[in-house]
Amino acid sequence: MILPFNKSDFSSKKELIKHIINNKAELIKHAKSLYKEADSVSFFDNINSIGRKKIVIKSNEFISDPPEILNVLAVINTTNILDSHDDVHIPGLWTKTLNENKRIKHLQEHKKGFDYIISSHKDLKAYIETISWKNLGYNLSGNTEALMFDSSVRKERNSFMHEQYAKGYVDNHSVGMRYVKLVFCCNDSDFGAEYEAWEKYLPYVINKDDAENQGYFWAVTEAKIIEGSAVVDGSNPLTPTLENNKTKPQKALSQTEPQKALDIQKMISLM
Repeated sequence: MILPFNKSDFSSKKELIKHIINNKAELIKHAKSLYKEADSVSFFDNINSIGRKKIVIKSNEFISDPPEILNVLAVINTTNILDSHDDVHIPGLWTKTLNENKRIKHLQEHKKGFDYIISSHKDLKAYIETISWKNLGYNLSGNTEALMFDSSVRKERNSFMHEQYAKGYVDNHSVGMRYVKLVFCCNDSDFGAEYEAWEKYLPYVINKDDAENQGYFWAVTEAKIIEGSAVVDGSNPLTPTLENNKTKPQKALSQTEPQKALDIQKMISLM
């Protein structure tokens, strides 16, 4: 949550935390009224260094002659990270919204115009997957719950982003969302409930040093997804493109078209 006041106005961390707690209900109400576009560059040193610890870069393949439809597998959001909005997304936050919202869009840089849609409807499958950091390409232990977009990127729909994905340039994504449930957590035992929340949710945080240096964060336990975007830099840098021309499973072939089936099987065998 981006606070509607300057942290520098407070003489100490404790004074800031006390002010947040005293105004917590209004701050949460304010946050729920906002549309969060997580596209500001992270200022946390540890998360930035984590973002540089790539051991595998799966999305950097340059496709010299890309097909008209690229099958892209993009990581839109990962949990367990304190981002530059002071938020930690907790596993399970997307479960309800994915069951309810069938109009999610894959966008370019959070821009809501027809020219900026990358994919939607039948061309887009949004789902969550518990996956190891190493399988995402980062030299980290443990798992994250990733919000994934399996996206058919059509050249005719957004030729610019089709080219960016084809060239392997898209290495960061961001979720456009609305807060539903937030819990304030602080590392100060003078504040009972908030300190209990700190002890409960801190173990989720992969960049614990950032959390401990700041002394507080917001645990986001439920959020509503509106869209996911390809961005230049996001508040969470651990959101790569995993594949930029993944092979999709073949649909069942009609028994009334035996020759076509044979031709397709021949093509597959030559791949």
